[in-house]
Amino acid sequence: MRIKPLPPDTLTPEIRFVHDEIAGLIGRSQSQVNMLDPSGALLGPFAPMLHYPQFGIPALSFLRTLDTQSTLAKTVREVAILTVGSAFGARFELYAHEIMAEAFGLSPGTIATLAAGGHPHGLNEAENIAHVIACALVSGHIIPDSTYKQAVDLLGQDGVAELFFLIGGYCLIAMILNGFDMPAPDNNE
Repeated sequence: MRIKPLPPDTLTPEIRFVHDEIAGLIGRSQSQVNMLDPSGALLGPFAPMLHYPQFGIPALSFLRTLDTQSTLAKTVREVAILTVGSAFGARFELYAHEIMAEAFGLSPGTIATLAAGGHPHGLNEAENIAHVIACALVSGHIIPDSTYKQAVDLLGQDGVAELFFLIGGYCLIAMILNGFDMPAPDNNE
């Protein structure tokens, strides 16, 4: 870990407001995931975002929009996010989204296969196309016309656009996590 989480009582009032907003949001939407250390400091990508608010706050705004404007099924989103997290080896991203994927109903075998970078059997068509597209994009490939057409048929034009932005957003998170070497919490925390 190249930077430490910032305890809330050390933050300026402006950054403390952002911290508290994030803590409240994740407490409501991702309460299964440990995102706070014992001092109440935010873990994962949030620590770098608060250390560098000139970049982190706009990034948070974009990422929040990916959640608030979401129309894709939660399992489709989690398949894409786990595919991205695996491609980058982003420990915190995998930690958090393995938990969320299970909460949304993906099987343990599917989650384990995605986290290991494999292609799981038993995905529905929408989940499968999300995985195929995420694999292609994180590998630096252009989406073939046939794949794009199938995705539009399954997810709609807006759903495909959302998927592209979601994949890009979680690539950003993975890069922040990896650049700052942000770990996942210990299993016993």
